[in-house]
Amino acid sequence: MLDKLTKETFEPLKSQCFQLTLDDREPLPLELAAVLGNGLQGAASREQFSLHFRGPHLPALPQRIYRLEHGQLGALDIFLVPIARDASGMTYEAVFT
Repeated sequence: MLDKLTKETFEPLKSQCFQLTLDDREPLPLELAAVLGNGLQGAASREQFSLHFRGPHLPALPQRIYRLEHGQLGALDIFLVPIARDASGMTYEAVFT
């Protein structure tokens, strides 16, 4: 399923909330803050792109695969990497090649 997703899949969802499922905790809301393409062809016959998600300061999540759910896309297992922390929270990146 992930190999079928493109930058264009996510662009209309910018600023929308995804729910990150943690093992036995309440879902953590993450806002899709940015959809970035680099113009290069990826291995999955699509433009390489990355997604930036904004979440709260805590919990600060380590890099790993997380289940994200969205009303339109359903459940997606995506590898997230924390890339920044500032006054408004944490930013996580998912890269699609």
